Amino acid sequence: MKVKVRIARLSVISNTVLIIMKLAVGLISGSVSIISEAIHSTMDLLAAIIAFFTVRVSDTPPDAKHPYGHGKYENISGVIEAILIFIAAVWIVFEAIKKIIHPGEIESIGFGSLVMFISAIINTLVSRQLYKVARKTNSLALEADALHLKTDVITSLGVGLGLLLIWITGLTYLDPVVAILVALLIFWESYKLLMRAFNPLLDVSWEEEELEQLYSRLNGMNINYSNLRTRKSGNYRFLEFTMTMPENLTLQEISERTINIEQDIHPHFENLSVTIKTIPGK
Repeated sequence: MKVKVRIARLSVISNTVLIIMKLAVGLISGSVSIISEAIHSTMDLLAAIIAFFTVRVSDTPPDAKHPYGHGKYENISGVIEAILIFIAAVWIVFEAIKKIIHPGEIESIGFGSLVMFISAIINTLVSRQLYKVARKTNSLALEADALHLKTDVITSLGVGLGLLLIWITGLTYLDPVVAILVALLIFWESYKLLMRAFNPLLDVSWEEEELEQLYSRLNGMNINYSNLRTRKSGNYRFLEFTMTMPENLTLQEISERTINIEQDIHPHFENLSVTIKTIPGK
C-alpha cells in the first residue's frame, strides 16, 4: 500500500508543476492548443488526487459493512476520471472553435514548444512508474492515472510539433486544429477508461487470459467441479465453484481437500478469495 500511495503522490506533484508551466505559457502566448493542454493537465491533476485517496481506501481490510473489502472504490475512481477527461475534451473543442472564429496572434512559439516537450518527457517518466506499480499491485486507479499521463505525452508532443509548424509556415489556424485533434484523442481515452472501470461494477468475470489460467490450474488437479463463477472488485478477485466429493469421505477429509485446492490456487492470483461448495457424489 505504501508504494501505491507514494507513486500517486508523485503524480499529484508532477501534474501541479506542469499545469503552472502550461497555463503561464498559454496565457502569455495566446495559444489555445497550449491552454487546452493546461486544461488536460488540470483533469490529470484531479485524477491523480482521486487516485491518491482511492488507493488509500481500496486496500483497507474488509469490515462489518464491507465484507468483500473496498476494492470497488478503484472502479468508482476510474469512472469519475473518465467523466473528467470527457469534460476536458468538450472544453478544449469549445475553446478551439472560438479561436477559429476569432483568430489571434501567437507569441513565444519557441518557448511554448519547449514547455510541451519538457512536459512530454516528465509525463513519460512518471507514467512508466505508475504503470509499473499498477501492474505489480493490480491497481485500476493507478492504471487510470497512468493512462491519463500517457495520453498527455501524446497530446503534448502533438501540440509541440503543431507550434513548430506554425513557426515554420506562419499558419496560425493550425493551433486550434491541433487542439481539436487533441480533444478527439481525449474523447477516445475517456471511452476506453469508462468501459474498463464501469464493467467490474456490474460484477463481470475475470479477463479471458486469467480464466484460461484458472481452468488450466483446476483441470490439472483432476477434480469434479461445476457452477464456476468469478468477479473482480478493484484489485481483489473472487472465485466460487461447486465441487463433487465422494460420499465416503469424512467432514475432516473434505475440509482438508478444499484447503489444499485453495492453497494451490492462491499463489497464482493476487488478492484472491475462494469459496468452494461441496456436494456428495458417487
